[in-house]
Formats: sequence, structure tokens, C-alpha cells
Amino acid sequence: MAAAAIIVTLMWVYQGPDETPTMSTTPDTEATTPGTTAEEATTQPAEEEEIIVKSGTETMQWPVADRNAVKVARSFYDINATKEERESALVQISADTIVGSTGISLAAEGDKSFDVAAALSGKVFLVDKHPTNGNIVEIKHADGLKTVYQSLSDVQVKVGDEVEQGAIIAKAGRNEIERQLGNHLFFAVYQNGTAVNPNTLLDQQAE
Repeated sequence: MAAAAIIVTLMWVYQGPDETPTMSTTPDTEATTPGTTAEEATTQPAEEEEIIVKSGTETMQWPVADRNAVKVARSFYDINATKEERESALVQISADTIVGSTGISLAAEGDKSFDVAAALSGKVFLVDKHPTNGNIVEIKHADGLKTVYQSLSDVQVKVGDEVEQGAIIAKAGRNEIERQLGNHLFFAVYQNGTAVNPNTLLDQQAE
């Protein structure tokens, strides 16, 4: 029974207390290891990515205070990516379960922590601590957008706070499911409840 409880907990990987999972999608068969079970894929058409470029009058920005201080340690799982890119976007959540990342993980050199910033202005509607995902902040924005920030430390906002784009909301920290990444930020974007790949959007602003 104890083992079963642990597996159930791990199956909540990157899933906040609300009804929308924050870590889902799955690799195709060639990207999984033998005996691996995979949840149903929930990828979205490429054209949907363009609708999140703006929320109200704002353009989404990198969720960090210093873009040049971080790199993408794990990408969003994109079914249209190359085999190598898909494999690098996998997360093992138990001995026999691998899922694809529904967000991106950002890390700095030398395992340093860094300031986490709101990618868009909005209202904080969730602040929580998850046993495997670490500290979580979720912010709702205009146009049905939600941004999710996980693996945090030193959280500086509370539920109900109105935050401006670029405001510091926490620092990067650690979590159990991506412990090999050390200090990092897991960042995800949802459009009307569906996970959307933030990579292309954020790369447009990379220096």
C-alpha cells in the first residue's frame, strides 16, 4: 500500500491543486524505454502558439530578472521535434513511467539561484507547496492565459496579489522530480486550460 501511495503521488508530477495538470503529454513509442507507460498525448497545433504572443497590450517576456543568466535545461515536449529533442524533454517520474515536459526548465551556471519574474501582468490565484514539484505560483492573465512557476524558493507573493510584468515573485529553487537540475525554474503556459509550448515565443526575445 505504501508503494502504491508513492506512485500515485508521483503521477501528480507538475500538477497543481487545481483541475488543470501542469505536467502531462507523453513521448511517442520510440522515445520511451521498454516497460514504460505513457499518458495520453495532449499536444496542440502549431498555429495555437501564435495566440499567446500578447495578453492584453503586453508581450510575454522571459520569466526571469536576467535572461542572460539562464539557459534552457529541459525543453517542452514537442511531438514535431526531432527524436533527440523529444528525448531530451522527457521526465522520469517513477521506475516505469516517463512523461514529456509541458513547460521549460531554466537553470543558471554553477547551480546558482536567480530571481523569478512574472512573464505577464496578472493576478496570483495559487501559491502552494507540492511534495514533488516544490513551491508553486500560478498567475492568471487576460485572454485566457495562465502562467505556472514551479521549483521555487523565497516566494514573495500571495493569493490575490496583482503583479506587474517583470515583478519578482520568487527565486529559483529545487524540487524532487527534477532534483538532478539543482536550482531551477519550471515555467509553463496555458491557453484556456491547454498547455502551450513557450519555447518559440520566448526565443523571439532571446539575445
